Amino acid sequence: MPAVAYDEELAERIRELLGGERGVTEQKMFGGLAFLIRGNMAIAASGQGGALVRVDPADSDRLVARTKARPMEMRGRPMQGWVRVDPEDLRTTRQLARWVELGRTYARSLPAKR
Repeated sequence: MPAVAYDEELAERIRELLGGERGVTEQKMFGGLAFLIRGNMAIAASGQGGALVRVDPADSDRLVARTKARPMEMRGRPMQGWVRVDPEDLRTTRQLARWVELGRTYARSLPAKR
């Protein structure tokens, strides 16, 4: 049986929360399953566990300081506008919905990609 690269249950929970959103697509990326709105990533069920959330870069440091989220790192460098949220901080619908809404709001604010 092949290994699953991301938490399928988390992906389904995200899918349900984004259910009424227009322009949502799914794409495998970053070793997980990303949810895009009008071509812009909003949130992903991460292949490293938990979620990868795209947020307004101006809010990244504040979110990291006030929540248990941590900056996403690429090649050892923190990426502004991207945060990681551990699975234990996504257990309830309320917890997950908060992060889905942050990602959704930022993705909606960006120009649509073709």
